[in-house]
Amino acid sequence: MLAQRLRNLVQSMVLVTGMVGLLLTLGWLFAGVYGMAWALLVGIIPLVVSLRVIPALILRMYKAKSLSVAEAPQLHAIVNQLSRRAGLAEPPRIHYIPSSAPLVFSIGSGKGASVAVTDGLLRLLTVRELIGVLGHEVSHIGNSDTWVMSFADVVTRVTRLISLLGQVLVILNLPLLILGEWSLPWIPLLLMLFAPTISALLQLSLSRTREFEADLSGSKLTGDPAGLASALAKLEEYQQRVLKKSRLPGVKGIEPSLLRTHPVTDERIKRLKDIEREMYPDESMLVCPEDGGPCAPPHIAEVSRVPHRHLSGLWH
Repeated sequence: MLAQRLRNLVQSMVLVTGMVGLLLTLGWLFAGVYGMAWALLVGIIPLVVSLRVIPALILRMYKAKSLSVAEAPQLHAIVNQLSRRAGLAEPPRIHYIPSSAPLVFSIGSGKGASVAVTDGLLRLLTVRELIGVLGHEVSHIGNSDTWVMSFADVVTRVTRLISLLGQVLVILNLPLLILGEWSLPWIPLLLMLFAPTISALLQLSLSRTREFEADLSGSKLTGDPAGLASALAKLEEYQQRVLKKSRLPGVKGIEPSLLRTHPVTDERIKRLKDIEREMYPDESMLVCPEDGGPCAPPHIAEVSRVPHRHLSGLWH
């Protein structure tokens, strides 16, 4: 497990360095040292905004409701124990999303961190599987992945902006180029054109690396990689059923691995099985030893509405 975690750390550092290096290079090509400074300055503002404003906005878009300890004692017991094991100063808030789609995500950082779960997830997974999934999300918070991915997203957006400005500048100078009064360096131009795509691919690769790391560190928190593996298999089966219904007959939907935000489920399960041999029985969580379900708060009625894509672009 230590070797895999070290590899994930090195990969993350290389990818982040590559993204920042690409951004600074683009800024330098656009306006020299001042361009590099402006690229960093322009990136700081949206980063601060995304960390403070975006989490609350996303939860509102999902119509998420904060659950108190009285409303969901079992969920709070699980998250509290996971948070203690992760060394968090305080546990993340728990939000309930009224959707039949089995979704879960962590958002925010530090004292503003939250874990959101849907009605569909709570009714699909057993307690053991839910512990595995929540361990994964708490690990995202403990590893500061929400901050890392927000930073990566801002870098990609600023890279796209500088690239667009550079392309506009080239178009405005086309008359001079045609008259031969201005020479166009092709290598910087090609870099400017392809920089947004390169940055986006690096961001996706970083996301997959952080997911692998959350699987590993989450399994360390729960001491039960098999619980998370079982949950991933169930969620993958659900996703394939949905995709099968949405595709045209005879059309195969194969998503290239380079364009995935998450690693292939089979690979994640394989890695979880590999590290299961390194776990010891006394490391497993016993906060909810029973393996049954559902885990949805009893006072909340089951959501039967079919998930669909909303105007916001979110699917739930």
